[in-house]
Amino acid sequence: MRLFLNVITLYFVVKVTSGQERIAANMLQNKMQSANLPIYSILVVEGVRGYIIVEAEDEVSCRQFITKGHNIRGILPKPLSEEEINKLIEVRSKIAGIEKGDTVEFTSGPFKGYKAKVLKVDDLKSDITVELQDVVVPIPITTKMSTAKIIQKAEKAE
Repeated sequence: MRLFLNVITLYFVVKVTSGQERIAANMLQNKMQSANLPIYSILVVEGVRGYIIVEAEDEVSCRQFITKGHNIRGILPKPLSEEEINKLIEVRSKIAGIEKGDTVEFTSGPFKGYKAKVLKVDDLKSDITVELQDVVVPIPITTKMSTAKIIQKAEKAE
């Protein structure tokens, strides 16, 4: 007779020190190999500061796993649904398409409403370096991709 277990996993939001998400996740990943707990994955979501997501079988296992962790501040009591996880990890189309040479318009921040030409894109940090248009002295400015939207794509040379 074979017994099949249907393991249901839950996604728990773990509070960590803001800006230390990757460090906390790496520390937990190292701990995951030695801990004999039903922990399945650790997720760092780009753009979400101060939180990581741990996939575990139950809340007790997750709490035991994260205790005494450096940069770990606690766990939110309610697990996330799979739909909420999918919303968090989906790539935002307005950010993903920004390339060097594009013209963007700022949608938030101190330059809201200004247009700028993209000089450099740093995908790892989600930063863009731009040069504002319609200003007396053009100065390169580095800002987050999420503060701008594309209004004109760069013309590609063929």
